[in-house]
Amino acid sequence: MAGNTFGTMLAVTTFGESHGPAIGCVIDGCPPGVAIAPEDFRADLERRATGRSRHTSQRREKDEVEILSGVYEGRTTGTPIALLVRNTDARSKDYADIEDSFRPSHADYTYWQKYGIRDPRGGGRSSARETTMRVAAGVIAKRWLAEQFGISVRGHLSQLGELQPRGFDWDVVEDNPFFWPDASMVEELERYMDALRKSGDSVGARVTVIAQGVPPGWGEPVYGKLDAEIAQALMSINAVKGVEVGAGFDCVHQLGTEHRDEMTPDGFLSNNAGGILGGISSGQDVVCSLALKPTSSLRLPGRSINRAGEAVEVVTKGRHDPCVGIRATPIAEAMVALVLMDHALRHRGQCADVGEISPRIPSQA
Repeated sequence: MAGNTFGTMLAVTTFGESHGPAIGCVIDGCPPGVAIAPEDFRADLERRATGRSRHTSQRREKDEVEILSGVYEGRTTGTPIALLVRNTDARSKDYADIEDSFRPSHADYTYWQKYGIRDPRGGGRSSARETTMRVAAGVIAKRWLAEQFGISVRGHLSQLGELQPRGFDWDVVEDNPFFWPDASMVEELERYMDALRKSGDSVGARVTVIAQGVPPGWGEPVYGKLDAEIAQALMSINAVKGVEVGAGFDCVHQLGTEHRDEMTPDGFLSNNAGGILGGISSGQDVVCSLALKPTSSLRLPGRSINRAGEAVEVVTKGRHDPCVGIRATPIAEAMVALVLMDHALRHRGQCADVGEISPRIPSQA
């Protein structure tokens, strides 16, 4: 009811605030025997972390994971896994001036309306700091999916403001701070972000995630559709205002003869459905994209009101991302991986006896 837990067979609960002593999560339902150690979380947490380049917030957290339960001698035990990350670089004084005011396009006003109290330090629970624990949980999901099914879940930034990749190469995505698949454009992105940061403004972005190796049959036919739950998971990420699966909104202007993914004995001829048909995986790549709004916390003055209902001008101090989408790739990957693992366990629970059904169409011709 309180909305801090997601998942069915694999349930993840996160807790903590941006400037509290720590953030954490409890992962319940993970099968036993998965090898995991504190250092295994480091790579993905560093991918998400602030301070990675001059184009993100300069808050520098250590993000060292403490495993409190659910792991014995380096392997999961099947009992709840509790993970903790201590906050070490919070500067709460940066938010003293807005304690009594509501930042435009932020959760300040809605949290106040819902709870009658809010933590103004860094946005409290509404801060993207919470996503650290989603990424940590996603490390376990990615490992299990890879070991059990050979599934890979990876993402990239597919649009930054008006800029879109002119080429595509997975091999360069991890070699630049933007998760950008076109190495020839990185300097252009650098100049764009430098100018944006100097202006004090922000911009939105688009992230695309692709899960390869997902077998057919995962998902539920009506209320637990795989694409619906992926969309819900991605929409729960801070600043996300839109989600597409496969062709997404492009299907509006497509003809049926263009959109339908024709099948041959040698494979599917296209993947406009994004690897999901009728809420159930088809065996093709699961493809989804998310749109993230521009950062709301700006040093440029904006009109708002205070708790007394009076008109005020708000200027947000502190360390903020000029584009939150730059760090969203590992978060989106984690959410897709967690949903896929949950559905894999649900499918195993109901349909393990069904086995592999013929014919099985290759993912592409």
